[in-house]
Amino acid sequence: MAGGAAVSSEPPHILLIDDVPEDIRATLVLLKAQPWRVSLASDAPQGYQRALALRPDLIVLDVHMPHMNGFSLCRLLREAPATRQTPILFLSSANSSMERLEGLTVGGVDYIPKSCAPEEVLARIKIHLQLTWRAPSAMAQRPADPEPQGDEIVLRAAMRVIENQLDDMPSLASLAQKVGTHEKRLTAIFREHLGMTVFAYIRDARLRRGQDLLCESAMSVQDVAELVGFRNACNFTTAFRQRIGMTPSQFRQQALGIVETESAGRA
Repeated sequence: MAGGAAVSSEPPHILLIDDVPEDIRATLVLLKAQPWRVSLASDAPQGYQRALALRPDLIVLDVHMPHMNGFSLCRLLREAPATRQTPILFLSSANSSMERLEGLTVGGVDYIPKSCAPEEVLARIKIHLQLTWRAPSAMAQRPADPEPQGDEIVLRAAMRVIENQLDDMPSLASLAQKVGTHEKRLTAIFREHLGMTVFAYIRDARLRRGQDLLCESAMSVQDVAELVGFRNACNFTTAFRQRIGMTPSQFRQQALGIVETESAGRA
């Protein structure tokens, strides 16, 4: 392999996840002609379990699949220690600019339309293997990450979506779909692991981010409120006072006073 990577005695392992393998038959033929191990999963849940069990060196992932779409699956794979660093290439007929952007945003390293020639798909896979593949012996030197349980991975993925979309929060149903589950289960996961509802967590996340922005920027309270997803400064101020015990302006003044005091003490 290129890039000075150590050469492994084991061939790289490629996992393809596609509910219609006939669509990528020509690509499969090319991949199986390489000195690689090739595994196939026919839907997202099966692909998720095989990815965790097999720990492939690279994953090729479709978008439109039953039960869970490829974007939701990618979010879960990016939270699981076993696959967090595994390159994920989307290979899909879903090829609008918004879909390509979402695929790259949720953690894909490449987004390939199914209309691409199989030879190009193969070439891109080779490039990403050259960039990332390492010998098992080198990987074994890294300390093993603790393996979270399935619900914990869903929780982490949901928390990441929330933190990234505070100003444009999806509905509970949409949030659950983005992490491959349904509203009732997602609500139960938040209650069991965090002791609060999804909406309570969202509110806390918005207020925590609001605190950071008040300390780190000179933005108006109105701008801070909008950035963290409140409709107006009045609603933000009310929620902030209930949670923190003071208004956003009072909090900022106190925070700036502490910083100034510390700076004077070091002078």
